[in-house]
Amino acid sequence: MPAAKLDPIDRQILSELQADGRMTNVELARRVGISAPPCLRRVRALEEAGLIQGYHADVDARALGFEVQVFAMVSLARQAETDLSAFEARCRDWPLVRECHMLNGEIDFILKCVAPDLSTFQSFLTGELTAADNVASVKTSLVIRGAKDVPGVPFDVLEERLARVP
Repeated sequence: MPAAKLDPIDRQILSELQADGRMTNVELARRVGISAPPCLRRVRALEEAGLIQGYHADVDARALGFEVQVFAMVSLARQAETDLSAFEARCRDWPLVRECHMLNGEIDFILKCVAPDLSTFQSFLTGELTAADNVASVKTSLVIRGAKDVPGVPFDVLEERLARVP
């Protein structure tokens, strides 16, 4: 379901849930200006359409002892679709890899990794990531601090764009 096919209430529901997925249906309905039963029907339709893919808690990794965050830029020796898919599947099996994105350009993948300490990450890097089949090279950058980490999409930009479309 493209964004243009969603009405303003559907988009507002998505925006509100993206900001706070724990609010009750009654509160959500109040915020978007409709009653609770049609609001719930709309939320279920958005879930069924795949626009709402899940609900997650924003967990503080550092408070749980995961002090190290690293971005790993991975280049593969071969880039046939089967090789790319095999690497993606491998990434899904590594617990320290929290995000995996295939890129266009000099590097094939960027991985966001978390670890409790540098030695744990070093063990993963040398024992698993660089040793993995088809991995040609890995460059890493240790995160010093984060300035912004906002999931989802900027709904205000979407609304501005839709307002310009006749």
